[in-house]
Amino acid sequence: MNAKANNTIDKVRELQRKLYVSAKVNDKRRFHALYDKVYRIDILLKAWKQVKANKGSAGIDSVYIDDIVEYGEMKFIREIQHELIEDKYKPKAVKRVYIPKKDGKKRPLGIPIIKDRVVQMATKIVIEPIFEADFKEHSYGFRPKRRAHQALEVIRNSCNKFGNWVLDADIVGYFDNINHDKLMMLVEMKISDKRILKLIRKWLKVGVMEEGNIKINVTGTPQGGVISPLLSNIYLNYLDRIWNKTFKHLGTLVRYADDFVIISRTKREVEHAHKAVTKIFEKLELQLHPEKTKFVNTWKGTEGFDFLGFHHRRSLEENRKGERFYTMIQIPTKKAMKSMREKVNKVFESRATLKMNMYEIIRKLNRKIVGFRNYYRLKYAPRQLVKIDFHIMDKLIAWYNNKHQIRMKHTRSSKVRSIINIKLEKLAYY
Repeated sequence: MNAKANNTIDKVRELQRKLYVSAKVNDKRRFHALYDKVYRIDILLKAWKQVKANKGSAGIDSVYIDDIVEYGEMKFIREIQHELIEDKYKPKAVKRVYIPKKDGKKRPLGIPIIKDRVVQMATKIVIEPIFEADFKEHSYGFRPKRRAHQALEVIRNSCNKFGNWVLDADIVGYFDNINHDKLMMLVEMKISDKRILKLIRKWLKVGVMEEGNIKINVTGTPQGGVISPLLSNIYLNYLDRIWNKTFKHLGTLVRYADDFVIISRTKREVEHAHKAVTKIFEKLELQLHPEKTKFVNTWKGTEGFDFLGFHHRRSLEENRKGERFYTMIQIPTKKAMKSMREKVNKVFESRATLKMNMYEIIRKLNRKIVGFRNYYRLKYAPRQLVKIDFHIMDKLIAWYNNKHQIRMKHTRSSKVRSIINIKLEKLAYY
């Protein structure tokens, strides 16, 4: 990266730092001069680079990232800047697509056109530090320098410190039910720049195109929009603030975007926590799912709960001295294990893999499994991960025998294992 590019990044970071510090020092301050920063060329350039890095599909205009690269990136950015300065920018409806879920259902996603993604990203770059200064410690989803593993560690520690009851919460259609007026009230608590507020309202009301028809949004933010995660965090920050102020004594709240748990000491406390959340949600016009929200008794491992892809359950363990103790273990959920096996199976679906050598097939496997390993390798997870190891080796043995026209798929497994280990020394997955 050249000096000019580094200087651009430094200027953007300096702006973000100043906004964050100003908001942190005075939590009552409302920021009014932000719009001119959104169309700064360095901000737009950084926004474009992030959108480009994220790749993604085209919106309703069928324009892809590669099309813009061919058209001219700086020309594209200058045109956006001109539209923003002249107040001629008008977002287009998002394209509705459906992503299959593990339970067989489909999750609706809204894909904005690339131009809208860049403007949303630029706006996010400018306003996110202001809200970050107000966000609470127990919120971990879609925030800079925060990740799921931090939330998992808080859950483990809280459960081990007399956290015997957990409210495992689920919000009914969260992203579809965010009230626009109340969301804007929360945004306006920090921002008074009318042009920024106008931009956000446009994105909320722009509508969704499905099968050639545009449906205007009355509530909700489309999943898939660049700025949607920030807006959803702003909305649920109301829960975080009220909890910290009034109900913190009832338990530890751990939230990752719209998923959250509350860890309490007693059944009575967790029941009061449930009532408190229900009351707060009435203000937000949200509702806890009556069937999916439940109380979990973690005492002596009689029950467990799933959160962030892990199954959490208290288990009787033994240390090196032979001392036995109960502790909260976190292992991949059954859904996560099934999903990983399916990804491994998919690698071997095509007969074209028979033309690959051992190194090529392993490289292809690693692209599927390295991320899974990195995310799920917590202290007690290897017990489950070894099952994936065996599944991978089983598939490799069958592939090897098939490639060499050995009729019995799983025959000579020990010989095949030794060949695999000699050639590869060790799978990168292990």
